[in-house]
Amino acid sequence: MNFEAAKQRSLELKEQLDKWNYEYYVNDAPSVSDQKYDRVMQELIAIEQQYSELITIDSPTQRVSGQVSEKFNKYVHNTPMLSLGNAFNYDDLIHFDEQIKEATGLSEVEYTCELKIDGLSISLVYENNLLVVGATRGDGTTGEDVTVNIKKIKSIPLRIEQKDLVVRGEVYLSQEEFNKINDERIKLGEATFANPRNAAAGTLRQLDSAIVAKRNLNAFLYYYVNALEDGMQTQYEALKQLEHLKFKTNPEYRYCRNVAAVWEYIQEYEPKRHKLGYEIDGIVVKVNNLNLYNRIGYTAKNPKWAIAYKFPAEVVITKLLDIFPSVGRTGRITYNAVLEPVRIAGTVVRAATLHNADFIIARDIRIGDDVQIKKAGDIIPEVINYVAERRRKGTKKWQEATHCPECRTLLERVTGEVDQYCINSVCPKKITRGLEHYCSRNAMNIEGVSEKIIERLYKLGYLKSFSDLYKLDQYHAEIIQLENFGDKSFENMIVSINNSKQNSLERLLFGLGIRHVGQKTAKLLARQFKTMTELAAMSVEQLSVINDVGPIVAASVVDYFAIVANQQEIALLQERDVNMKYLVTNQTLSQKFENYRFVITGVLSKPREYFKDLIENYGGQVSDSVSAKTTYLLAGSDAGSKLVKAQKLNVKIINEKEFNNLITEEK
Repeated sequence: MNFEAAKQRSLELKEQLDKWNYEYYVNDAPSVSDQKYDRVMQELIAIEQQYSELITIDSPTQRVSGQVSEKFNKYVHNTPMLSLGNAFNYDDLIHFDEQIKEATGLSEVEYTCELKIDGLSISLVYENNLLVVGATRGDGTTGEDVTVNIKKIKSIPLRIEQKDLVVRGEVYLSQEEFNKINDERIKLGEATFANPRNAAAGTLRQLDSAIVAKRNLNAFLYYYVNALEDGMQTQYEALKQLEHLKFKTNPEYRYCRNVAAVWEYIQEYEPKRHKLGYEIDGIVVKVNNLNLYNRIGYTAKNPKWAIAYKFPAEVVITKLLDIFPSVGRTGRITYNAVLEPVRIAGTVVRAATLHNADFIIARDIRIGDDVQIKKAGDIIPEVINYVAERRRKGTKKWQEATHCPECRTLLERVTGEVDQYCINSVCPKKITRGLEHYCSRNAMNIEGVSEKIIERLYKLGYLKSFSDLYKLDQYHAEIIQLENFGDKSFENMIVSINNSKQNSLERLLFGLGIRHVGQKTAKLLARQFKTMTELAAMSVEQLSVINDVGPIVAASVVDYFAIVANQQEIALLQERDVNMKYLVTNQTLSQKFENYRFVITGVLSKPREYFKDLIENYGGQVSDSVSAKTTYLLAGSDAGSKLVKAQKLNVKIINEKEFNNLITEEK
């Protein structure tokens, strides 16, 4: 066969295989036998082996070949992948509907309901008709480029009949495929996956794409990122367009004319959830009209126009074999249950939380009891209570621990709190848990320093404090001798540690683990005081007057900086070039909005997050609701109820042009 004939034949074969893939993996209606499919695939492979220039990135053969990656590169999403707020009951759903009505001024709101697939969120980017990027959600802003593995999912098209598109969805494993994978792992003597979601996530992040190809991942697509700009007016239309482009959408979605219809849909699917062949953990409810999204708005993490209704937690009964305490990074003692293994919400559970000593004593839970177990939000297993009619004779009342399970220090209680604490500042577990927190994604974001690695380096004496991280490069020869820790792993770890030196102050403050100082408070303090030195010099009174800080947080911050060991640790971090200043994104801005509180409403020229970030970078605060404390209401078109409330409270109302004038004028 000459080149021109081979070229024409390869095009015909690709078209035929794409058609059969769509029928089999999307429509679940194969029109040819596996043998015929394999014969055509082998013919295409043979042509591409003879004429390698005919191999294209959208060829079906590229789903078959495998490659091994050293690591996945980071990928920054052009549009953030936000998470959803949760509703747990009918009242939560009605409250959500009322908020939408208030924001839009409508008396009735239409919704689209979709099953909430229990999988791994992905974003697909198509350019010039071809799939060029497949990325995980990550932290919503930055994920991992797993394109090579995404291409192994046969229900995801490599080429579409549209030039450019960003579409999002969920990668999942069917229950049947999950069982096959675990059966195979049992035969090989390998640990089984706990549930289909973990198996799907672990598979998609496999460095060997040949393994991915064997595991038959699947994907439902549900979010057309630029649907409105591309002429669609509703989420329902957007889903239909994705189907038209031959993406696999979940067939159970439904248009609902109002919240009452949404509730009917939820009640219909709750008893069906275990009969679908794949796992779901709720229902996603979205405002159908895309034109309303900007008017309804966003929080820092969630769109306000959608919510995830979570099914009530499944409750099962099993035997409580033991109770043991554990200590966290703050020294707080948590009690844990050892259970007879039991399957709940798709996972085999062997342990659960019992919270604190007061929780156990108040319920008179005893070792040997049959207990009720549920998963809080279908994630964390917890003991609810014991089953009274099943209590066995001879069970003894449980006694709380008196000493730390790690360092044997006498436990103490903080006045007014139910929790016990280990107050030993050099307790090994407090130190290692604190280091885990310091390295975590939302704190200093140091990769390659896992819980196990921290514990190993701590036991070897190389890692006892935060500042010790920045001298681990001195132990190269020793560390690369550790099991599963070669030169490449060491190099990647050191690069990530050194990169963390350039983080802005708020990440460091959060990473230090100051009690009551979460991410939001850390950013507020960093933005307010700019440097660690300035913050450390503040009194309780000076901190308490700051909006959203208050006396409890203020006292905790002052107490932290009063401890000599903490002062010494911060000095060591500074000595090792860890940044101690607040870094404003993109450029250094003045604090002209200091003590100003903004509310944003209506449709503006850019997403609300753009204006929110700008206001915060100028030292201002953004609130979701209008009050007497509001300085300005930044109002776009279709402003709705917030505009009315601002007028009643005599809050100054500005448009986008006036907002820009505020920025450019001299203060």
